[in-house]
Amino acid sequence: MKGDFYTYQALTSEHPLALEIEYAKGSFIFDKNNKPYLDFIAGVSANTLGHNHPKINAAIINQLEKHTHVMVYGEFIQKTQVGLAKLLAQQLPNTLQSVYLVNSGTEATEGALKLAKRFTGRSEIIAAKNGYHGNTQGAMSVCGAEEQNKAFRPLVPGIKFLQFNNFQDLPLITNKTAAVILETIQGGAGFIEPKEGYLSKVKARCQEVGALLILDEIQTGIGRTGTFFGFENYNVTPDILITGKGLGGGMPIGAFIASKNIMQTLQKNPKLGHITTFGGHPVIAAAAMATIEEVLKNNVIAKTLAKEKLFRKKLQHPFIKEIRGKGLMLALILETPEMASELILKCLENGLLLFWLLFEGKAVRITPPLNISDKEIDQGCTIILDVLDTL
Repeated sequence: MKGDFYTYQALTSEHPLALEIEYAKGSFIFDKNNKPYLDFIAGVSANTLGHNHPKINAAIINQLEKHTHVMVYGEFIQKTQVGLAKLLAQQLPNTLQSVYLVNSGTEATEGALKLAKRFTGRSEIIAAKNGYHGNTQGAMSVCGAEEQNKAFRPLVPGIKFLQFNNFQDLPLITNKTAAVILETIQGGAGFIEPKEGYLSKVKARCQEVGALLILDEIQTGIGRTGTFFGFENYNVTPDILITGKGLGGGMPIGAFIASKNIMQTLQKNPKLGHITTFGGHPVIAAAAMATIEEVLKNNVIAKTLAKEKLFRKKLQHPFIKEIRGKGLMLALILETPEMASELILKCLENGLLLFWLLFEGKAVRITPPLNISDKEIDQGCTIILDVLDTL
């Protein structure tokens, strides 16, 4: 199969990990030789409750037996679509009650940007340097990483960039600005948290000039940072919220969420302001509902913060200069990018899955399933420390 992988499948890099997967269960992935790998990646924050979760599987099977796709999004009333939208709204402030379900986080970014332009009648977007919001051309346009973007220019015009956590850049937001789009915690840049009320100050500036604040919670949402959505940690509420990844519990989904007043501008002038064939797919929506219900049960979110403390306690080593992030969205910052890569590859050999971040070479991703056990955390941390001792 490996030969066919390299021959027929479009590759995203010259050196993929190329692990041949046989099956996965709980916090482990098994290769074709039945070797287990403890998963500290969770599909890059997507497998919120690990692999093959029985409640998610049951919800998928139950919906499959009723119907799959029947109509483009927004025309027919479908139980799982409506149920998921309502369940999400119930976890949010009353200014975020209108949910548009799509197929991925990057599509949610696209929808949110269109919505902001449509509602404000403005075209300028402010984004953050080294932000990441997806990889379609519109989403790339608000990703402030020129090394990634330069090969694909021209992208969408009218984008300006500020430095995350730099208060002196706030005057860039003016009455020409439709929206400011930020990750609640910067992901690809190295799991950088907002400091000293930064997000609140951005929201206040947006309100001064009539711009909207879009917060990208594709990674930080669905309990990963110890609250259902990450913005709850920072005393701010966005005008438009983006989610994806962990919302589907391993299935492909995204959503952008706003007030009814803002969202309804997509209904007319022109009508069908945003459309999607498979957004809100009933099978995927059923999986997402089951994921949310399980996350809300059994104190999973509160336990996330306890597990963060366990990671921070266990991962003490001279080569680990810093542990960034919150909850189970953590990044080890090592001395050099070469050391980070060596740790990731040697841990792979030893049965532990770690991964890189996009723009911070010294960082090592730790984003395991939220229901990972303390024993599994201890097992993985022991592998990390043993490998670091050999570097």
